[in-house]
Amino acid sequence: MLNSLSIKNFALIEDIELSLDEGLSIITGETGAGKSILLGALSLLLGKRADFSSIRNPDEKCVIEGIFSIATYQLEDFFAKQDLDYEPESIIRREILPSGKSRAFVNDTPVRLQQLTALGIHLVDIHSQHETLFIGDTAYQYEVLDALAGNEKLLSDYSESLKTYKAHLKELKELEAKKLEAQKTYDYNLFLLNELRESQLKPGIQEELEEQYQQYSNVEELKEQLFSSLEQLQREDLGIIDSLREVRNKLDSLQNFGHNYRELATRMESALLEVEDMTIEIERLSENIEDDPQALAVVSAQLENLYQLQKKHGLSAVDELIALQNELEEKVAETENAEETTEKLHKIIESSRIQTQKLGDKLTKNRKKTAPKFTKSVQSILNKLGMPDAQLKVQLEKIGSFNSFGNDEMKWLFSANKGGRFQELHKSASGGELSRITLAIKSILAQFSKLPTLIFDEIDTGVSGEIAQKMGDIMNEMSAHLQVISITHLPQIAAKGNHHFKVFKEVKAGKTQTTIQKLNQTQRIDELAEMLGGKEKSDSAIAHAKALLQ
Repeated sequence: MLNSLSIKNFALIEDIELSLDEGLSIITGETGAGKSILLGALSLLLGKRADFSSIRNPDEKCVIEGIFSIATYQLEDFFAKQDLDYEPESIIRREILPSGKSRAFVNDTPVRLQQLTALGIHLVDIHSQHETLFIGDTAYQYEVLDALAGNEKLLSDYSESLKTYKAHLKELKELEAKKLEAQKTYDYNLFLLNELRESQLKPGIQEELEEQYQQYSNVEELKEQLFSSLEQLQREDLGIIDSLREVRNKLDSLQNFGHNYRELATRMESALLEVEDMTIEIERLSENIEDDPQALAVVSAQLENLYQLQKKHGLSAVDELIALQNELEEKVAETENAEETTEKLHKIIESSRIQTQKLGDKLTKNRKKTAPKFTKSVQSILNKLGMPDAQLKVQLEKIGSFNSFGNDEMKWLFSANKGGRFQELHKSASGGELSRITLAIKSILAQFSKLPTLIFDEIDTGVSGEIAQKMGDIMNEMSAHLQVISITHLPQIAAKGNHHFKVFKEVKAGKTQTTIQKLNQTQRIDELAEMLGGKEKSDSAIAHAKALLQ
């Protein structure tokens, strides 16, 4: 609810303070008095872009401030998401500086224009005759019917399910494209992979083969050197082993002469054992060495293959070839398993589609159940508003796809005259008819959902007399559920208000300015009489005004 509105230095307004209460507040005034200025200022407060030309005194800043009671609006989560301090009574301020820059604040916290607009939707709903075309908008029609059907939670679940379903479809599309691209390189990748597999790569294989190549290539030298070494070790006259044994025996005889000699004898014994063991190994190696041209050829071929693979792939080590093989393994496996992955994803998508369709079907069912009650209520109100033959029909048809509202397509069809042809609402209803339909819909919604402050800006244009009185009655009934503000030229509607404000222009210090005054009972009678009979305010007009107020 809008508690108060303060406007400084805006258009024809120098400085006004407007305090508002619950119920139906009426704003009247002559054409051009400045009623539209009030709405312009309020629109700035709700996020409309600022126009520097609207500043009254360009040397001073324009300040518009509104205080809103929002305790019953359940906006705590909104404030948290926007990183704003929540207050049950929140203050919104908009400033237009002489420099042309605009600033906005919510509870003294600076906010972006988008944040202000998002918050404004929850606070004030402004409707004029020129804005009644919104009821022909599909999104609004769904919003109305779903509010009456209590579809809020179901619609949220459907939206999440649809989001998941679309995400899976996108994933499938990307997978199909990836699979198609992978298929193009599959044969080549498989060829490269098999080539690496045949090489039986493992860490250290190149060093191992290079050692074998050196051995097979130098058999004669190996034999010669090993044989010569054995001869030196095993000669009967002055062989190394016999010499070492003799030294060992001599050192053994000295062990009783102290620790140093015993240690020396032990070390010599170890050295002798090591040389004897080495001799056995040399003898084994020399016996096993043979010329093997075939083995040399195999090793040479394997090495040449490794060198060629490294050159082919621009690599310098076997470890890099192994890494490449692992990478190719993954690519080939991904291509080979793509069909299985695609099949699994198809099943997931189908499951998601069924879930989304079930939720969509429930939405349609609830809408179809609610639609007759809704149209009957609208027609009943339109009958009171002088449209006894008007008929509204909600047409719901299932479709084979999903949209943001479900899996149905909705049209509101309207016929103003008995026996008339039904056409889409926005094509067949006149401006005056749309105004009355808008009022009917809003009055129904007021009973079922928590609407923000509702402002009607001369939506009663084109009606008069008894119909105007009925419109006033409906607005008054609505004000039992929410704050309603009506800007009107009709005394029949103005008389229905709980509070009455008059907008007028006056000249002060040689300058014209717009001001607003809350009327007491006597002033209301004068204002209504003037609206009925003009400036003269005849006795009959005054009597009529009093009768309207009673």
